[in-house]
Amino acid sequence: MTSPAWQLAQVNIARMLAPLDSPTMAGFVTRLDEINALADHSPGFVWRFQSESGNATYLRPYDDDRILFNLSVWQTPEALKHYVYRSVHVEMIRQREQWFAHFGDASSALWWIPAGHIPTVDEAKQRLAQLQQHGESAEAFGFRNLFPSPV
Repeated sequence: MTSPAWQLAQVNIARMLAPLDSPTMAGFVTRLDEINALADHSPGFVWRFQSESGNATYLRPYDDDRILFNLSVWQTPEALKHYVYRSVHVEMIRQREQWFAHFGDASSALWWIPAGHIPTVDEAKQRLAQLQQHGESAEAFGFRNLFPSPV
């Protein structure tokens, strides 16, 4: 059970098949505002990383300029899971091969943060790297092996 003193942070990355302004990515870009608004109004949503434009698509925290970066905070794993897999967002997942290359390593990570903490880009990158290099642990995990929140 999740303690109200803790919230769930998530990071995910994806490697685009083409530049963001290309026709290949148009279907993805066209739906960004809709999908971000859906997250913002979803039960259990706390915060998401975004620029003044309302999304994070132009941030490039990796050397590969085709990697998109997403970072958000949720009250519970169930709230995040509902948004990802039981809302219109799932349509984006089903169509991801139209826009994104298969990622060999883990492309998303979850971890617990104290309520009110806003994770940084560097923190998120470190958590994802931790998962990629060492596998799931309380430091970084995925939906398949949810670690309980600290007490």
